[in-house]
Amino acid sequence: MPSSGADRWSVWFDLDPRPGPLNMAIDQALLERAGRHGERWLRLYRWSPHCLSFGRHERAARRYDRERIAATGLDLVRRPTGGRAVWHAAELTYAIALPAASLAGIRSTYLEIHLMLLAALRSLEVDATLAEAMPVPSLDAGACFARPVGGEIMVAGRKVVGSAQVRETGGLLQHGSILLGDDQSMVAAVSRGDPPRDGSAPLERLTGRPLPPAAVARAIATSAAARWRGVWHEASTVTAVLAGAERLLPRFASEEWTWRA
Repeated sequence: MPSSGADRWSVWFDLDPRPGPLNMAIDQALLERAGRHGERWLRLYRWSPHCLSFGRHERAARRYDRERIAATGLDLVRRPTGGRAVWHAAELTYAIALPAASLAGIRSTYLEIHLMLLAALRSLEVDATLAEAMPVPSLDAGACFARPVGGEIMVAGRKVVGSAQVRETGGLLQHGSILLGDDQSMVAAVSRGDPPRDGSAPLERLTGRPLPPAAVARAIATSAAARWRGVWHEASTVTAVLAGAERLLPRFASEEWTWRA
């Protein structure tokens, strides 16, 4: 991750859970600020109510049972990033937004961010590794956590972090779920046809101990600051970001966006 000592990073510990559409609107607002103003953000956040998210280009209406989802009352959102469905429950989500101009390719940036997350989990005495390279699955291959691709974070052979990325308006956004206390079985429960394999497991189950979201968030912030040079500070006001998110919220709250073909 190219970075100079003059780069200014804002860390936002946004740990009071928010609804899915607002979470995605905030991440989109950070992406726009990164592209237009050259800002660099690390946001760490949670979800309430629990929510199922679709990837930006995923054919959700074909893959998932809309009537079953409605009957169970699940919250839904479509992400601004690619990839496949994710169930957001007992997890911590990270988002990194920064200018795209000085970055290398998508895969190398993806790997660099995962190396930072790997160091954070190891600092918490989690025996995590990176998955070996393998073909990227198609969007019809089921849930994001169905199986890993190269560079994703594994513990005891199970995927514990799922990430997705987008570049637009001159910025990059990568965000992803770190499974703390829940798996991805909900995705299978609302899928059409044969349920997708769930290759995930929460860290609490794998390590035999709870990992509080606040502790994981602090470990990630510490790891990022150690790996990427710059001036790091904790965001003291996010009024402008939230105003931008309010402008974007109707898009992420609309059924037309969520269920688009």
